[in-house]
Amino acid sequence: MNIQNKTVLITGAGSGIGYAIAENLQKHNNKIIIVGRDAEKIKKAGETLGIDYLVNDLSKKDEILKLVSVVSEKYPELDVLVNNAGVAHLYHLGEGADAYEKAQKEFQVNYFAPVLLTEKLLPILNKSKEAAIINITSNVTFQPLVVLPTYSDTKSALHSHSVALRYELEKNTNTKVFEVMPSLVDTNATKDMGGENGIAPSEVAEVVYNGILNDQNEIYVGDTAVQREVYFNNPVESLLSFNKGL
Repeated sequence: MNIQNKTVLITGAGSGIGYAIAENLQKHNNKIIIVGRDAEKIKKAGETLGIDYLVNDLSKKDEILKLVSVVSEKYPELDVLVNNAGVAHLYHLGEGADAYEKAQKEFQVNYFAPVLLTEKLLPILNKSKEAAIINITSNVTFQPLVVLPTYSDTKSALHSHSVALRYELEKNTNTKVFEVMPSLVDTNATKDMGGENGIAPSEVAEVVYNGILNDQNEIYVGDTAVQREVYFNNPVESLLSFNKGL
């Protein structure tokens, strides 16, 4: 898929992977609009890159619908939606874990928000001669990281949704669905889990760009491809190795 001269909306782009993707795609002559919950942070990111920015809290349904309304009015030529925004709780399952409350917050942003935002923006995307939905999931889509248990659940759910949505849209639209599965990435969000040992967000962005150019439905970044192969060869051993020391 050609990924130049497109209008691109990226959620969760105040820093990290979202910001890096925005910076990368801007270099390829795309019009970028970034979205973030933190007004000061997203404003700084937008001004630094010289691109449009929108303040929006994807944890709230009415805010998502407001975002759809703004995009429909201001950017009716939208070609690409990047669902990147996410939240994660670092903890172990068990008594007193409060998993229900944590899962609710994670699913709202990581799963329900992209599902709703995507569906509401499809009428715009489907008008494009060549459109794309890019869902950022993780290497935990096929095996959970036990210190991110319900976060892992959300990414597995979004993976399944991406597969089903791709199947439906390829029947009669020009809208493609890509899924990006990075391994550990060095961002502010991963500081408490050894993120400094992860890959740079800029590397993720470059792999994403090349993956889209080559029409890779599932784009594996970092160690994900190897981890996936190991898992499907021996799920039990892989799970133990993946979570060693945790």
